[in-house]
Amino acid sequence: ISNWDAYTPEGLIPGFTEEFGTSVDLAIHATNEEIVGKLLQSKGEGYDIAFVTGQFAQQLDEAGLLAQIDPTLVPNMSKLAPETKDLVGLDFSIPYTWGTTGLCYRDDLVETAPTSWFDLLRPADDVTGRTTMLATDRWLLLPAQKALGFSANTVDDAELEQVAALLKDAKPTLLAFDDTTFYSRLVSGEASLVQAWDGWCNYAIAEDPNVKFVIPSEGSDLFSDTMVILQASENKEAAHAFINWVLEPENHKQVAELVLYKVPNPEAMALLDPAVLEQFPNLGMTAAELLEGEQLKDLGEGQSKYTEIVTEVTSS
Repeated sequence: ISNWDAYTPEGLIPGFTEEFGTSVDLAIHATNEEIVGKLLQSKGEGYDIAFVTGQFAQQLDEAGLLAQIDPTLVPNMSKLAPETKDLVGLDFSIPYTWGTTGLCYRDDLVETAPTSWFDLLRPADDVTGRTTMLATDRWLLLPAQKALGFSANTVDDAELEQVAALLKDAKPTLLAFDDTTFYSRLVSGEASLVQAWDGWCNYAIAEDPNVKFVIPSEGSDLFSDTMVILQASENKEAAHAFINWVLEPENHKQVAELVLYKVPNPEAMALLDPAVLEQFPNLGMTAAELLEGEQLKDLGEGQSKYTEIVTEVTSS
């Protein structure tokens, strides 16, 4: 199994081994791009399960590397929220967590609470030079796409030209492009407003109650980190059993407690300590509210357009 670092509850794998007598080797990947690159190169050999974000699961499926999920071997799929039926790729991926992207800010360091992506892209004087944006391509483009009223999956050249121009204009106002330490910058006071995934904003909230999270009025995305089984796996039955184990409400609850992202499992979310929900209000977002966001999809050949814009913007 390959998962992100600190994304697997401590007791999850030992509990599975104790229950089923099946040993598990856990490998760590830092990014979607890293594990997808490895899987494409190896044709999936050497792995049974990989954890990847939804659009990357689509990419792997289109490359012919994923096994189809056998629902009869994952009866706990019935515990998934009914709204998950609207997620792309349920025949080859099972959602582990889901979330959205918004603005994470220090309520005590901004004169006016942000409500729009333009509050990040054209910041007020008091936050200029104290903002960060995510550096990963799909999320770097997202604020400009939504601010301009475009799809988060657009590959239209005219629209992407406007997106690139808005991002270039915003760059001089930024403290940094930052995917990993933005919440620490917020806690320290180096930054006062950052673009953030909702779960990562919770890491800042855990350290400073002045940190708040808001989804801008123009809307945002819906992403899901998923579990996929490789077609090359020689342990498909055990892989299905592990995914089913994860979906046990008590186990899935531990995922939410660890990563501070919502899990698409109502029984698991109901097991969370009410104090946790009070401390991290965005954990209380409903499935219907999440589905108001636009699902990020694999762009195929259009991905190169995004990569070009990111390179152009970040190096300009």
